[in-house]
Amino acid sequence: MTEELPIVVGVSGASGAPIAIRVLQALREAHASVSLVVSEGARAVLREECDLDIEALRPWVTELYSDDDLAAPIASGSVRTRGMVVVPCSANTAAKIALGLGDTLLTRAAAVHLKERRRLIVVPRETPLPTILLRHLTTLSELGVVVLVASPAYYLRPKSVEETTDYLAGKVLDHLGVTHQLYRGWKAGTA
Repeated sequence: MTEELPIVVGVSGASGAPIAIRVLQALREAHASVSLVVSEGARAVLREECDLDIEALRPWVTELYSDDDLAAPIASGSVRTRGMVVVPCSANTAAKIALGLGDTLLTRAAAVHLKERRRLIVVPRETPLPTILLRHLTTLSELGVVVLVASPAYYLRPKSVEETTDYLAGKVLDHLGVTHQLYRGWKAGTA
């Protein structure tokens, strides 16, 4: 019997909480095991953008951890995972990860993924991109992190914000190796 490794999802305080919600929903639909950590800033953004509190996310996750719980299993390299995504990824969180600052569970879990050379994806949702953030994102990319900027695919001719959100969530799942039906790829007709 094959052990199903969890996917770690970190939600930080950047705008883009609906993308995180759609990623969580899609991972649940794919029957993936999910360990979730939500920063304090993200709690405020979830309320503002989605009218949700953190307890509303419980049905979509296997484990829900407090961002100040540095003793949580996902803070240790000995706990194997399938990968991690930080969605959305604030400029502050990107900087902490790039600099190796693991002062919260979210940033510590990301540091563990870097240390163990596991899949790590960050989804910055910032515009324009300031130079200092570009430097941090470049550092992350050089370390092997997938920098998946939350850019819409206009060639898909989205008719709603929800379709754009599905596309972005689908790109995250693509990089996690999770099968989905969130969008149809460029001329391929399938995701």
